[in-house]
Amino acid sequence: MTRPLHPVLAEVTARVVERSAAGRTEYLTRIRAADDRGPARGRLACANLAHGFAASDAPAKQALRGHIKPNLAIVSAYNDMLSAHQPYRDLPEALKKSVIRAGGIAQFAGGVPAMCDGITQGRDGMQLSLYSRDVIAMSTAIALSHDMFDGALMLGVCDKIVPGLLIGALSFGHLPTVFVPAGPMASGLPNSEKARVRQLYAEGKVGRAELLEAEAASYHSAGTCTFYGTANSNQLLMEVLGLHLPGSSFVNPGTPLREALTREAGARVTALTHQGGEHTPIGEIVDEKAIVNACVALLASGGSTNHTIHLVAIARAAGITLTWDDLSDLSAVVPLLTRIYPNGEADVNHFHAAGGIAFLVRTLLEAGLLHDDVRTIVGHGLSRYTAEPRLDGTGDRAGVVWEDGPTASLDTSVLRPADDPFSPDGGLRMLTGPLGRAVIKTSAVRPEHRSVTAPALVFDHQDDFLLAFQDGALDGRDFVAVIRYQGPAANGMPELHKLTPALGVLQDRGQRVALVTDGRMSGASGKVPAAIHVTPEAFLGGPLCRVQDGDEVTVDAVTGLLDLHVDHAAFVRREATGCAPQGSDWSGTGRELFAAFRATVGSADTGASVFPGVAAPRQEVRVVRAV
Repeated sequence: MTRPLHPVLAEVTARVVERSAAGRTEYLTRIRAADDRGPARGRLACANLAHGFAASDAPAKQALRGHIKPNLAIVSAYNDMLSAHQPYRDLPEALKKSVIRAGGIAQFAGGVPAMCDGITQGRDGMQLSLYSRDVIAMSTAIALSHDMFDGALMLGVCDKIVPGLLIGALSFGHLPTVFVPAGPMASGLPNSEKARVRQLYAEGKVGRAELLEAEAASYHSAGTCTFYGTANSNQLLMEVLGLHLPGSSFVNPGTPLREALTREAGARVTALTHQGGEHTPIGEIVDEKAIVNACVALLASGGSTNHTIHLVAIARAAGITLTWDDLSDLSAVVPLLTRIYPNGEADVNHFHAAGGIAFLVRTLLEAGLLHDDVRTIVGHGLSRYTAEPRLDGTGDRAGVVWEDGPTASLDTSVLRPADDPFSPDGGLRMLTGPLGRAVIKTSAVRPEHRSVTAPALVFDHQDDFLLAFQDGALDGRDFVAVIRYQGPAANGMPELHKLTPALGVLQDRGQRVALVTDGRMSGASGKVPAAIHVTPEAFLGGPLCRVQDGDEVTVDAVTGLLDLHVDHAAFVRREATGCAPQGSDWSGTGRELFAAFRATVGSADTGASVFPGVAAPRQEVRVVRAV
């Protein structure tokens, strides 16, 4: 029995609607003005149109000359280096065939870059990672800019790629758009075993060969990495937003069902065009209720902290103003319903087998914690996403049918109903205090470690911390590691996962440790309490630039406090210390090309975007150049 809407969900949604009224109205006016009931290419002059189909074969040229069939853009993040995106190699041709069978035509409109945080971790290239989201959004806009298209198919999976594709697609919000997942790789070495070997390597107890063997056994084939980081959080959120086909997010690549779902995506987007009779623009789907639904799903699943940035930016791209306060208030009432690594032993394949998104949506709807009255690519009502896909037929023309999904979890050690959660509140919390605002992922942190008060140890780079760890300077002492000058304006806000094994070792030895940083840790944030995304960032004069070794700091995920136990008047009189990035710190590995991004990027809590209207205007504080 579905309960009435939870009062906090209703209240948060109402204030998001009120706060967003002007921006949403402007956005909807703009995308509706861009809409045209006839094929978009009908507006092109003859020379323009001829350029648009010059390379097509004869049947495609004939179809594109006409004014009947819808033309669908395919935008892909394919490359064959990244496991999650390698399966996209052959999908454009499969999608083209399915679109043609459905009565349309499709063209490969453009590719977007796809970089992997797992490869760039701890490297200079990681400083381009967050910026790549907005590059992908711009690349998507360029691909769609030819006015040849009546709808779009977006092919992407990982960290910044899906948010970038979605922001870009929302800039063409009048176009019906379907996101096409590729699926996770099969389960390999258990994630807990991989983490164990990483800690042994951090302690010098195993060598590089043993570590590489463990990593290769974990990341072993085509498909998304199986832990619940940003990539798999992306997939879950796209489904709850109603932009994936129901139940399609976590079907493994290379399987008959995966291939049939891909074909169905091509047919579905064709149906969503004016010519297909079910016109449903993406800008109408991604509304205030859909955004709140995505927040709830993120919290209930203990998803990636990166989405405290991405969801804000995605919302702004649709004319909606979402804040960290909204997420914080929702987190207080949304229960944690999953245990997926790093929040547990299971991976996303186990989650999918236990009932997956279909059961998660069902139990949240029954608890009054999701809006059912939303539009999706398969029709009105999020309850459509309580169904599971099944293969219908065999061979290349096998189709998909949907059946009722499970009404109970098939493994309560992985997935639980809303009335019997792992925790009564969500897997993310917002922290506030004299050091600024921050995000903490609590779902992987044991209750006894969720509040730490200890002296600060201040570092301006994660390598300095790791050097201190290797030298034994951190042994036998409680501390809060403050890693600063890692924010969006300083150096692109890199993820700092190299810190996780070392901090985990110290915590396992009985030390009370925590992390405070204006950098990121993402969906793989581990068992050590980490106050991340601190804003205002140190580089722009935020309080972190004045913290000194020995200052007592509290990180309290229970009360939501990020405190500094120093006389306030004395603290604000301090000069900034440390080594902020400058000059040669921004050159090499392409970093010199992103000066404009560093100069204009917004704060983490406003989406860390460079787009006017997507990011709130940056408050220019004194840029630190302390040495």
